[in-house]
Amino acid sequence: MNILKSVTLGLLISCFGCKSVTEKKVSNKIVQAKKGSWGDQGDGTYINPILNADYPDSDIEQVGDTYYMITSKQHMSPGMPILESKDMVNWTNVGHVFESLSWAPEYNWDRMNGYSFGVWAGDLAFHEGTWYCYQIDYQHGLMVTTAKDIRGPWSTPIIMLPKSQVLDDPGVFWDEETHKAYVIINTAGKQKKASNTIEGNENRIYEMSWDGTKILDEGKLVYTGMGAEAAKIYKIEGTWYIFLAEWTMGDTSTLPGVKNPKNDRKQIVLRSKESIYGPYERKTVLEKGTAFNNRSCSQGGLMQAPDKSWWYMHQLIQNDDIPFQGRPQCLAPVTWIDGWPIIGVDEDNDGVGEPVKQYKKPINGFPIAAPNSDDDFSSTKLGFQWEWNHNPRNTHWSLTERPGWLRLKASKVLPNKTGYGPNKNEWTNNDGSDSDFWRASNTLSQRIMGITTGTAVAKFDISGMKPHQLGGFVRYGGVFNLLGVIVDENGTKNLFYMNGMAQKTMGPKINGNDLYVRTSNTSNQANYEYSVDGKNFKAFGPTFTIEFGKWTGDRLGFFSWNEKGDAGYIDVDWFQYDYDGPKGQK
Repeated sequence: MNILKSVTLGLLISCFGCKSVTEKKVSNKIVQAKKGSWGDQGDGTYINPILNADYPDSDIEQVGDTYYMITSKQHMSPGMPILESKDMVNWTNVGHVFESLSWAPEYNWDRMNGYSFGVWAGDLAFHEGTWYCYQIDYQHGLMVTTAKDIRGPWSTPIIMLPKSQVLDDPGVFWDEETHKAYVIINTAGKQKKASNTIEGNENRIYEMSWDGTKILDEGKLVYTGMGAEAAKIYKIEGTWYIFLAEWTMGDTSTLPGVKNPKNDRKQIVLRSKESIYGPYERKTVLEKGTAFNNRSCSQGGLMQAPDKSWWYMHQLIQNDDIPFQGRPQCLAPVTWIDGWPIIGVDEDNDGVGEPVKQYKKPINGFPIAAPNSDDDFSSTKLGFQWEWNHNPRNTHWSLTERPGWLRLKASKVLPNKTGYGPNKNEWTNNDGSDSDFWRASNTLSQRIMGITTGTAVAKFDISGMKPHQLGGFVRYGGVFNLLGVIVDENGTKNLFYMNGMAQKTMGPKINGNDLYVRTSNTSNQANYEYSVDGKNFKAFGPTFTIEFGKWTGDRLGFFSWNEKGDAGYIDVDWFQYDYDGPKGQK
């Protein structure tokens, strides 16, 4: 069990210095670690969001001098990204918990029917030499998977409670004093009785077996609140604390989670000196402030630095006009006042914290770093920055058939009928959902970074394309925008742009084998350019708006499908991404 979730809290192992600059070679280009408008500033301070990309629903597990983070990613595969840090500010990818979303057929390439579901907010724990990851798939229930090494392999998930009883967001705790294990879960209204007249979600604590794999009782209700979820349990100096996210509704015409600045999500804390079951006192400890244009904030994990200072990682919520990068992570100091943890800085002196924009780093001596982005596909394994849109068709992609290149073979697009592709529900939208893109397997992509500026470019070899195939570069989140090549029935290749409603704009004939695609954005406005020699680029297609949707921020990647059958492929030589933020290492 990590030191934060154990009975006593001690001083962590001190940090050791590292080299401040490292280099990598990507497609004959040397890229140095650098700072930007967010993250580590290289002067002992950081600017929030420290992880300015779509890494939502974080949970942190602290083991020794290392901090490990998991975040949700819905229908993307592999699922549940894992990141690590030595200083809480600079985070790098180290893997995924779920190699694939193996527990249900709707996440497979031949269904692609799991949009917005799959991997939701989880809880990461380390106990008696074993790593545990708990999460609730809205459509299937509470599950747990285990590993001896954080980098895997992870076990096949075990379903512990059915979907009929639970909604989301488990949080676990092992009590070494009583030798009992617990999990708290948002059961929403699924078990709610008429006698509970409090509006909102019910949160229950279940006792687990000591090995963390079985539920031993029917659970006990400990709290009900509007949109109350994302609970984490801590025991600090003999006092029980439950951290919860909770909605306040300024406009009841929309649901929690729907973009509406009148609705606010806050972080609350419950406190009990008697028992894990309470009774509990309640206090709001974090609310939206001026730092992020009144964007709501909550849900995350508590950490402690070697100097015993306390810190909290939290996300920014999507009730904003342009959260097109998704839900990023912010780091805030924690001040204990009268036994309550106040998160951030109380800028209006009302006893509740607000997020900080810039602050001193918790731990010094470590270099600027960030998740990987650039790739020359020289490895025989995909980098951790890449994820598939649903589980891929593994026979139809390769890093070894042509060493140094990523090959994406085109499958026939799935049928446009019930059981395939997106469904309309309260967590998604139906705009463009009939488009082939959403039913095309083996789309590979990574997150955009930040919301100011960014430019990505990739080199393609299109010599392997066949009639009726489409392939190239995609940006997508709530909507998609494509630039690539389409091959007609005679084998003629033409450039094309496609918008989110599948409307094509045809371009010039492409005679050679090479195609370079470049896309840039300034804030949420983006465009495409193309080149056949890698030097002279021409704009093609309109300026378009990138959007958050299907609970996903904008992404950069590659697509390949065929309208008639399984035929053709595209090869990707390299991908480079420059953005206004800290640059990671390969």
